[in-house]
Amino acid sequence: MLAIAAAVVLFIAFILNATKTSTDVVFGTTSLTLVGLTLIALHLAGVGAGWQARGRGRRR
Repeated sequence: MLAIAAAVVLFIAFILNATKTSTDVVFGTTSLTLVGLTLIALHLAGVGAGWQARGRGRRR
C-alpha cells in the first residue's frame, strides 16, 4: 500500500515539474519527491506489510 501511495506522490511531483507549475513551497516538487522516497523506504523496510490485529493469531 505504501508503494502505491509513493507512486501517486511521485507522479504528481513529476507532473508539476514537467508542466513548470508554480505551487506553494509546501507542495513543491522537491518536497513531494522526498515524501515519495520516504514512502518507498518505508515500504522496503517492511512497514505496513502483514499488519494483523492483536489477539487474532492462529486458531487452534
